Amino acid sequence: MNVLHVFKTYYPDSFGGIEQVIRQLSNATEIHGVTNSVFTLSRQAHETPMLQDGATTVIRAPVDIEVASTPMSLRAIGQFRQAAKAADLIHYHYPWPFGDLLHLLAGQQTPALLTYHSDVVRQQFLMPIYQPLMRRFFASMRALVPTSPNYLQSSTLLQDYRDKCHVIPIGLDQGSYPQPTAERLAHWRRRVGEGFFLFVGVLRYYKGLHILLDACAGSSSRVVILGAGPVEADLREQAARLDLTNVDFLGAVSDEDKVALLQLCRGVVFPSHLRAEAFGVTLLEGAMFSKPLISSEIATGSSYVNIDGLTGIVIAPNDATALRQAMRALDQDAALATRMGQAAWERFETLFTSAQMARDYVKLYRKILDGAA
Repeated sequence: MNVLHVFKTYYPDSFGGIEQVIRQLSNATEIHGVTNSVFTLSRQAHETPMLQDGATTVIRAPVDIEVASTPMSLRAIGQFRQAAKAADLIHYHYPWPFGDLLHLLAGQQTPALLTYHSDVVRQQFLMPIYQPLMRRFFASMRALVPTSPNYLQSSTLLQDYRDKCHVIPIGLDQGSYPQPTAERLAHWRRRVGEGFFLFVGVLRYYKGLHILLDACAGSSSRVVILGAGPVEADLREQAARLDLTNVDFLGAVSDEDKVALLQLCRGVVFPSHLRAEAFGVTLLEGAMFSKPLISSEIATGSSYVNIDGLTGIVIAPNDATALRQAMRALDQDAALATRMGQAAWERFETLFTSAQMARDYVKLYRKILDGAA
């Protein structure tokens, strides 16, 4: 079975949560006889139009223009048509409006499904223009896959397509993460110490990091921010303005260094405050390493991963005081942090492994292909 994944960006151009999901799913479905490829856009496509990510072939079309965070390419249409013909099934990762257009122009002859990672949030003002295209795209899908029951229940758009929806949670494979050497652990222990709260992710507007920095003001809790992104300069300026000496910005680091920091931290803090944060792969990573979790209640998958009072603490969004208190509670009660971290790991093992995700998707793939036949 040849499956073509479609998303606006992929490794090594970007290291976001959706890219991680595609990689984890591709790796985990190989043992079920699935051959995966990825179609994406890249500003490096002229130099490297194709590359390998393990056993996954990555097909890259050049970016011609970007509008409202949506890269587009006229030259991609012909390339995508060829890639779609070679696939048995196309797996779109939504939202990417140009992906909708690619399907309707060049991919409709191939059975397709989409994983619904998020509602369109920041670009809502464009919905009157985009909605006709989106509706045609959704109507042509054999299945829509929300990543949590929470998001299915709370997404107004998905209510119109409930008969097509199949919830499949995101899963990770701990074995795919590198084990840090003693030297790397010692390096980070010297650099940032232990017992800090760790944020990992692309620094975007919906991650709520401005709220986290406000929570750090007047707090004894230490916070390490791992990642880079569009709002990084604004966040650094805010930290300087607040004279925060308990926050470290580390930028982007290797996977080995990320694991080292996950092992050294007290807990994972994830202050995303908008529905653009549909799941929170970082929360899964924290649970995978037996860390208590702090997140906001935004009626998405983050509260499917993190159960308040069991695996961590869930607070109201946009509440710096509650966030400061949650960090203080885990700082001051090591037994509570350990207990919640253990519960987070147990929930991860039950619901969120890549093996379980792969089994569910392969079952759905086969159902779609059997129906198409």
